[in-house]
Amino acid sequence: MSDVGFTHVALTVSDMEKSIAFYAKYAGMKVVHRRTDPETHSDVVWMSDLTRPFVIVLMKVNRVNYTLLPACHLGVACETREQVDRLCEQAKLENVLLDGPHDWGPPVGYWVFIRDPDGHTLELSYGQEVSFTVENARE
Repeated sequence: MSDVGFTHVALTVSDMEKSIAFYAKYAGMKVVHRRTDPETHSDVVWMSDLTRPFVIVLMKVNRVNYTLLPACHLGVACETREQVDRLCEQAKLENVLLDGPHDWGPPVGYWVFIRDPDGHTLELSYGQEVSFTVENARE
């Protein structure tokens, strides 16, 4: 079967191992593919949470020139509000908490913004209505 639909988002990173550890810890992702690009000789990693055919592609560069800032961010839904709180506390301890937690009610839910090792923003949330909204759009 070939891929159809939205399959990935690509980010440049300056330290592959730090980025892998960050997305494993805060987004529950694991490396599903790793290679050295034959043209750029740069490390490339695909990470997935294994819930759908979607990956974050991390591409190693010497310097990250552009980052996803808070308004532009990646979003990860957590299983519980307590999980958001636990990860928020870890982010505070590691000095990577950018904003939150906030509870904006439906459809936005309970959320925080944290900063990855290169300054990209990751939103952790609980109670967003993405799957509900998409399912309703299908009908």
